[in-house]
Amino acid sequence: MSLYAATAADDHLPATACFSVHAHAEPGVMPRVLELFAKRGLVPSAWQSSTSGTDEAELTIDIQMRGLGRDVTDYIAACLRQIAFVEVVFTSEKCSSAG
Repeated sequence: MSLYAATAADDHLPATACFSVHAHAEPGVMPRVLELFAKRGLVPSAWQSSTSGTDEAELTIDIQMRGLGRDVTDYIAACLRQIAFVEVVFTSEKCSSAG
């Protein structure tokens, strides 16, 4: 994968990459997740996070990012899985409607 492919979003790609990150609710998880996007000059198009479970010990972060190709989505997901306290990362893709 080229450096460019791993660091830029292409607004012409019709799909939106969706990431669902499930982790222990630790203070450093959210900034580490956001850092993966920020260091590539990317601003997620949507970000939702919540805690749940016993003593609010589980953290779920749902992120949407327009313009990522499949290779970049897979690369970012692999990086997310390496973050301390992250248990699982799910990815999906939704197509944007042309209008």
